[in-house]
Amino acid sequence: MDFDTLDRQMRRFEQSLDRTMLEGIYVVARLDGHGFTRLTKKEWNLEKPFDITFRDAMTATTRHLMDCGFRMIYGYTQSDEISLLFHLKDDTFGRKERKLLSILAAEASVTFSMHTGRAAAFDNRLVPLPTIENVVDYFRWRQEDAHRNSLNSHCYWTLRKEGVSADEAQKRMSGISNSEKNELLFQRGINYNNLPPWQKRGVGIYYRDEQRQGYNLMTQETTVCTRRTLHIDMELPTGQEYSRLISSIIEEANKDAKPTVS
Repeated sequence: MDFDTLDRQMRRFEQSLDRTMLEGIYVVARLDGHGFTRLTKKEWNLEKPFDITFRDAMTATTRHLMDCGFRMIYGYTQSDEISLLFHLKDDTFGRKERKLLSILAAEASVTFSMHTGRAAAFDNRLVPLPTIENVVDYFRWRQEDAHRNSLNSHCYWTLRKEGVSADEAQKRMSGISNSEKNELLFQRGINYNNLPPWQKRGVGIYYRDEQRQGYNLMTQETTVCTRRTLHIDMELPTGQEYSRLISSIIEEANKDAKPTVS
Protein backbone atom coordinates (compact mmCIF):
# COMPACT_ATOMS: atom_id res chain seq x y z
CA MET A 1 0.00 0.00 0.00
CA ASP A 2 1.45 3.35 -1.03
CA PHE A 3 1.80 6.15 1.53
CA ASP A 4 -1.01 8.36 0.16
CA THR A 5 -3.52 5.52 0.34
CA LEU A 6 -2.37 4.55 3.83
CA ASP A 7 -2.50 8.19 4.93
CA ARG A 8 -6.11 8.61 3.73
CA GLN A 9 -7.19 5.37 5.40
CA MET A 10 -5.58 6.16 8.76
CA ARG A 11 -6.92 9.71 8.79
CA ARG A 12 -10.45 8.37 8.36
CA PHE A 13 -9.97 6.38 11.56
CA GLU A 14 -8.28 9.29 13.31
CA GLN A 15 -11.08 11.71 12.45
CA SER A 16 -14.01 9.31 12.82
CA LEU A 17 -14.95 10.71 16.23
CA ASP A 18 -14.14 14.35 15.50
CA ARG A 19 -16.83 16.73 16.72
CA THR A 20 -17.10 20.47 16.31
CA MET A 21 -18.88 23.01 18.46
CA LEU A 22 -21.92 24.37 16.64
CA GLU A 23 -21.64 27.81 15.09
CA GLY A 24 -23.86 30.55 16.47
CA ILE A 25 -23.76 29.42 20.10
CA TYR A 26 -21.59 30.56 22.95
CA VAL A 27 -18.98 28.18 24.33
CA VAL A 28 -17.38 28.17 27.77
CA ALA A 29 -14.34 26.05 28.59
CA ARG A 30 -14.15 25.07 32.24
CA LEU A 31 -10.82 23.81 33.52
CA ASP A 32 -10.26 22.19 36.90
CA GLY A 33 -7.05 21.36 38.67
CA HIS A 34 -6.49 17.59 38.56
CA GLY A 35 -5.42 16.16 41.92
CA PHE A 36 -5.15 19.63 43.45
CA THR A 37 -6.42 18.44 46.83
CA ARG A 38 -3.24 16.40 47.24
CA LEU A 39 -1.10 19.16 45.75
CA THR A 40 -2.43 22.00 47.91
CA LYS A 41 -3.04 20.13 51.17
CA LYS A 42 -0.20 17.62 51.31
CA GLU A 43 2.62 18.81 49.05
CA TRP A 44 2.32 22.57 49.22
CA ASN A 45 2.24 24.43 52.53
CA LEU A 46 -0.39 27.05 51.71
CA GLU A 47 -2.18 29.48 53.98
CA LYS A 48 -5.67 28.21 54.84
CA PRO A 49 -8.34 28.79 53.68
CA PHE A 50 -7.00 31.18 51.01
CA ASP A 51 -3.46 31.76 49.86
CA ILE A 52 -2.32 34.75 47.81
CA THR A 53 0.45 32.76 46.10
CA PHE A 54 -2.08 30.23 44.84
CA ARG A 55 -4.53 32.98 43.84
CA ASP A 56 -1.83 34.73 41.84
CA ALA A 57 -0.85 31.48 40.08
CA MET A 58 -4.46 30.81 39.07
CA THR A 59 -4.91 34.41 37.95
CA ALA A 60 -1.72 34.33 35.88
CA THR A 61 -2.83 31.05 34.29
CA THR A 62 -6.25 32.48 33.44
CA ARG A 63 -4.69 35.60 31.97
CA HIS A 64 -2.41 33.49 29.79
CA LEU A 65 -5.36 31.44 28.51
CA MET A 66 -7.13 34.65 27.53
CA ASP A 67 -4.33 35.38 25.08
CA CYS A 68 -2.88 32.06 23.91
CA GLY A 69 -4.32 31.90 20.40
CA PHE A 70 -8.04 31.64 21.00
CA ARG A 71 -10.49 34.52 20.91
CA MET A 72 -11.58 34.78 24.52
CA ILE A 73 -13.67 37.63 25.91
CA TYR A 74 -14.01 36.75 29.61
CA GLY A 75 -12.05 34.66 32.06
CA TYR A 76 -13.11 33.77 35.59
CA THR A 77 -11.26 31.86 38.28
CA GLN A 78 -12.13 30.71 41.75
CA SER A 79 -10.49 28.02 43.87
CA ASP A 80 -8.76 25.63 41.41
CA GLU A 81 -11.12 26.19 38.48
CA ILE A 82 -11.09 28.48 35.45
CA SER A 83 -13.97 29.38 33.13
CA LEU A 84 -13.27 30.94 29.72
CA LEU A 85 -15.87 32.45 27.41
CA PHE A 86 -15.08 32.24 23.70
CA HIS A 87 -16.09 35.01 21.33
CA LEU A 88 -19.29 34.00 19.52
CA LYS A 89 -17.45 34.08 16.19
CA ASP A 90 -14.27 32.32 17.30
CA ASP A 91 -13.37 29.71 14.69
CA THR A 92 -9.92 28.68 15.88
CA PHE A 93 -9.08 25.13 14.74
CA GLY A 94 -12.50 24.99 13.07
CA ARG A 95 -14.08 24.76 16.55
CA LYS A 96 -12.91 21.14 16.80
CA GLU A 97 -13.74 19.84 20.26
CA ARG A 98 -10.58 17.80 20.68
CA LYS A 99 -8.38 20.80 19.87
CA LEU A 100 -10.19 23.13 22.24
CA LEU A 101 -10.06 20.58 25.03
CA SER A 102 -6.49 19.42 24.67
CA ILE A 103 -4.72 22.69 23.90
CA LEU A 104 -6.35 24.70 26.67
CA ALA A 105 -5.72 21.94 29.22
CA ALA A 106 -2.09 21.73 28.12
CA GLU A 107 -1.58 25.51 28.16
CA ALA A 108 -3.08 25.74 31.66
CA SER A 109 -1.00 22.86 33.00
CA VAL A 110 2.28 24.22 31.64
CA THR A 111 1.61 27.81 32.67
CA PHE A 112 0.59 26.96 36.23
CA SER A 113 3.53 24.56 36.62
CA MET A 114 6.04 27.12 35.38
CA HIS A 115 4.54 29.86 37.56
CA THR A 116 4.70 27.77 40.73
CA GLY A 117 7.63 25.46 40.04
CA ARG A 118 5.36 22.49 40.80
CA ALA A 119 4.09 19.88 38.36
CA ALA A 120 0.34 20.30 37.96
CA ALA A 121 -2.34 19.25 35.49
CA PHE A 122 -5.77 20.55 34.49
CA ASP A 123 -8.68 18.77 32.89
CA ASN A 124 -11.12 20.56 30.61
CA ARG A 125 -14.73 20.40 29.48
CA LEU A 126 -16.73 22.48 27.02
CA VAL A 127 -20.13 23.94 27.85
CA PRO A 128 -22.35 25.05 24.92
CA LEU A 129 -24.70 27.90 25.84
CA PRO A 130 -27.34 29.01 23.30
CA THR A 131 -28.12 32.52 24.57
CA ILE A 132 -26.59 35.49 26.37
CA GLU A 133 -28.96 34.78 29.25
CA ASN A 134 -27.54 31.25 29.53
CA VAL A 135 -24.01 32.65 29.62
CA VAL A 136 -24.94 35.13 32.35
CA ASP A 137 -26.59 32.36 34.37
CA TYR A 138 -23.50 30.19 33.96
CA PHE A 139 -21.18 32.80 35.44
CA ARG A 140 -23.69 33.68 38.16
CA TRP A 141 -23.73 29.97 39.02
CA ARG A 142 -19.93 29.75 39.26
CA GLN A 143 -19.82 32.89 41.40
CA GLU A 144 -22.49 31.49 43.75
CA ASP A 145 -20.41 28.33 43.98
CA ALA A 146 -17.39 30.47 44.90
CA HIS A 147 -19.38 32.17 47.65
CA ARG A 148 -20.62 28.88 49.08
CA ASN A 149 -17.16 27.33 49.04
CA SER A 150 -15.61 30.45 50.56
CA LEU A 151 -18.02 30.58 53.49
CA ASN A 152 -17.63 26.86 54.15
CA SER A 153 -13.85 27.03 53.91
CA HIS A 154 -13.56 29.94 56.32
CA CYS A 155 -15.76 28.16 58.85
CA TYR A 156 -13.99 24.82 58.44
CA TRP A 157 -10.46 26.19 58.78
CA THR A 158 -11.43 28.48 61.64
CA LEU A 159 -12.54 25.40 63.56
CA ARG A 160 -9.48 23.41 62.52
CA LYS A 161 -7.16 26.18 63.75
CA GLU A 162 -8.91 25.93 67.12
CA GLY A 163 -7.83 22.29 67.31
CA VAL A 164 -11.08 20.72 66.13
CA SER A 165 -10.54 17.50 64.16
CA ALA A 166 -11.40 17.29 60.48
CA ASP A 167 -14.34 14.94 61.13
CA GLU A 168 -15.72 17.06 63.96
CA ALA A 169 -15.40 20.26 61.91
CA GLN A 170 -17.36 18.63 59.08
CA LYS A 171 -20.05 17.50 61.53
CA ARG A 172 -20.45 21.00 62.96
CA MET A 173 -20.80 22.41 59.47
CA SER A 174 -23.33 19.84 58.31
CA GLY A 175 -26.87 21.11 57.99
CA ILE A 176 -26.40 24.62 59.36
CA SER A 177 -27.62 27.68 57.43
CA ASN A 178 -25.50 30.43 55.92
CA SER A 179 -26.60 32.83 58.63
CA GLU A 180 -25.42 30.34 61.25
CA LYS A 181 -22.08 30.02 59.48
CA ASN A 182 -21.74 33.79 59.44
CA GLU A 183 -22.53 33.83 63.15
CA LEU A 184 -19.93 31.12 63.81
CA LEU A 185 -17.30 33.38 62.26
CA PHE A 186 -18.64 36.56 63.86
CA GLN A 187 -18.38 35.03 67.34
CA ARG A 188 -14.69 34.54 66.63
CA GLY A 189 -14.11 38.11 65.51
CA ILE A 190 -14.46 37.50 61.76
CA ASN A 191 -16.97 39.58 59.82
CA TYR A 192 -17.42 37.61 56.61
CA ASN A 193 -18.74 40.69 54.77
CA ASN A 194 -15.42 42.46 55.36
CA LEU A 195 -13.23 39.73 53.88
CA PRO A 196 -11.45 40.46 50.55
CA PRO A 197 -13.94 40.30 47.64
CA TRP A 198 -11.78 37.90 45.61
CA GLN A 199 -12.09 35.28 48.35
CA LYS A 200 -15.90 35.43 48.19
CA ARG A 201 -16.53 36.13 44.50
CA GLY A 202 -13.51 34.94 42.53
CA VAL A 203 -11.45 36.92 40.02
CA GLY A 204 -12.57 38.16 36.59
CA ILE A 205 -10.39 39.03 33.61
CA TYR A 206 -11.69 40.95 30.61
CA TYR A 207 -10.67 43.51 28.03
CA ARG A 208 -11.37 47.18 28.53
CA ASP A 209 -10.22 50.46 27.04
CA GLU A 210 -7.67 52.36 29.09
CA GLN A 211 -6.27 55.83 28.58
CA ARG A 212 -2.47 55.94 28.35
CA GLN A 213 -0.41 59.13 28.46
CA GLY A 214 2.63 59.45 26.26
CA TYR A 215 4.96 62.04 24.79
CA ASN A 216 5.34 62.84 21.09
CA LEU A 217 9.01 63.61 20.45
CA MET A 218 8.24 65.12 17.05
CA THR A 219 5.69 67.67 18.27
CA GLN A 220 7.08 67.96 21.80
CA GLU A 221 3.55 67.46 23.11
CA THR A 222 1.93 65.20 25.67
CA THR A 223 -0.50 62.80 24.00
CA VAL A 224 -3.25 60.51 25.24
CA CYS A 225 -4.13 57.30 23.44
CA THR A 226 -6.66 54.54 24.08
CA ARG A 227 -5.47 50.96 24.35
CA ARG A 228 -7.45 47.80 24.81
CA THR A 229 -5.88 45.86 27.65
CA LEU A 230 -6.68 42.87 29.83
CA HIS A 231 -8.05 44.00 33.17
CA ILE A 232 -7.82 41.81 36.27
CA ASP A 233 -10.83 42.48 38.50
CA MET A 234 -10.32 41.44 42.13
CA GLU A 235 -13.54 43.15 43.24
CA LEU A 236 -16.25 41.69 41.05
CA PRO A 237 -19.81 42.83 41.74
CA THR A 238 -22.55 40.37 42.65
CA GLY A 239 -26.18 39.80 41.72
CA GLN A 240 -27.74 41.91 38.99
CA GLU A 241 -24.69 44.14 38.78
CA TYR A 242 -22.57 41.10 37.91
CA SER A 243 -25.16 40.05 35.34
CA ARG A 244 -24.92 43.48 33.73
CA LEU A 245 -21.13 43.25 33.64
CA ILE A 246 -21.19 39.90 31.82
CA SER A 247 -23.88 41.11 29.42
CA SER A 248 -21.91 44.26 28.61
CA ILE A 249 -18.75 42.26 27.90
CA ILE A 250 -20.64 40.03 25.47
CA GLU A 251 -22.47 42.90 23.77
CA GLU A 252 -19.24 44.84 23.32
CA ALA A 253 -17.52 41.77 21.83
CA ASN A 254 -20.43 41.13 19.46
CA LYS A 255 -19.92 44.53 17.86
CA ASP A 256 -16.84 43.02 16.24
CA ALA A 257 -18.18 40.09 14.25
CA LYS A 258 -15.14 39.24 12.16
CA PRO A 259 -14.26 35.54 12.62
CA THR A 260 -10.75 34.41 13.45
CA VAL A 261 -8.68 32.37 10.99
CA SER A 262 -7.09 29.11 12.10
